[in-house]
Amino acid sequence: MVTVSLFIGGVAFVAVGIALSIALHEVGHLLPAKLFRVRVTRYMIGFGPTVWSRTKGETEYGIKAIPAGGYVAMVGMYPPNATDGSVRPSSTGMFETLASEARSAAHEEVGPEDVDRVFYKLPVGKKIIIMLGGPFMNLLIGVVLTAVLLMGFGSVQATTTLSEVNACQLAYGEDVPEDLSNCTPTPAAAAGLQPGDTLRNFDGVDVTDWAAFTERVRASAGITVPLVYERQGRTLTTSITPVLTARPVVDANGLAEVDEAGNAVTVQAGFLGVGPATALVPQPASAVLPAVGNNIVQIGSVVFQLPQKLVGVAQAAFSSEPRDPNGPISVVGVGRVAGEVAAMEEIPVASKVATLTGLLAGVNLALFVFNLIPLLPLDGGHVLGALYEGARRQLAKLFKRKDPGPFDIARLLPLTYVAAVALMAMGALLIYADIVKPVNIFG
Repeated sequence: MVTVSLFIGGVAFVAVGIALSIALHEVGHLLPAKLFRVRVTRYMIGFGPTVWSRTKGETEYGIKAIPAGGYVAMVGMYPPNATDGSVRPSSTGMFETLASEARSAAHEEVGPEDVDRVFYKLPVGKKIIIMLGGPFMNLLIGVVLTAVLLMGFGSVQATTTLSEVNACQLAYGEDVPEDLSNCTPTPAAAAGLQPGDTLRNFDGVDVTDWAAFTERVRASAGITVPLVYERQGRTLTTSITPVLTARPVVDANGLAEVDEAGNAVTVQAGFLGVGPATALVPQPASAVLPAVGNNIVQIGSVVFQLPQKLVGVAQAAFSSEPRDPNGPISVVGVGRVAGEVAAMEEIPVASKVATLTGLLAGVNLALFVFNLIPLLPLDGGHVLGALYEGARRQLAKLFKRKDPGPFDIARLLPLTYVAAVALMAMGALLIYADIVKPVNIFG
């Protein structure tokens, strides 16, 4: 019962955090819009029927029944139709009909007093600021949460204390046999090392950093060297000979590299058969932005490979193939991970809170990256439209031509609908996969 309660608590923690992140994303659009005197009619969290709302000034603030996103409604998002006063020629095509209806809807609430308060009349720079306000808010939240995580809780660091000593020498990736009596002991087991021992000196060099120690071990295959370690307050000395075997090639983040077939890339190197204990070590403020940058790069890589990743998700969801632990997941998957973390009784409370904080930081950075995709209806699509408008006007000015006026982004609505359907299909696939074939990040 306690485990179930903890699981629900973890899910609720992340659900509330994501809801607040979405609300603040929309605040990022709302504040600059009001600053630039655009009339904002509605600020809503969610979609569907309105559950609660209150009007303050000229804006209705409310919560919708379906907690999936939110929006800020600004008057005059698109230039008006020709019949409303523009000089744009009309067309009878189906796509033009869609655009025309959208323009009419955008001007339903525009009154005579709003003639200079419509969005489409804003300078290009102000349009971009409004549209980037939402993603920037998610970036800011991600930076703050990363700072809390790294400076307050600390990052997980390998210590020089051993958490495990492998009993058998095995090829990389080979399963441990049930009968250990006939296996060849690892160098660490042969030297008498035990979990809880703290390494002090290896081959005359003090052991203060696990990564540096690992590199020295890898370079010492077949060489017998002295090893000094501490056990229960006593300093002990032994000799140890790293054995040459296949070891994984790891990247800058300590993750094993894989080839195109998904197999681990290995190299012949020295091996002892020990693993480090980990601890949360507080980091300086200077570590925050590099950590955020690394996270954004990793998320950007997933987004860049999204079509390929989604094919893999679909194959895993409808077959016996495992899910890629580094692939995309839905909010359902995020909630499941949060619940599992919260329910792990062997993890200290501080570590649980740190993990959930890092999870929310990652969600916000993912929202930041995803919303910058230059595709409507995402914020990046509106930014791209504003940049095109600015370039078009600058070219007209350069060649002394008539100002072409605001770019009518409503003409792109057919593509917007296609993209929206694709995004909904992607969300449905990820939710389904997270239910029937969830990502296993805990091994």
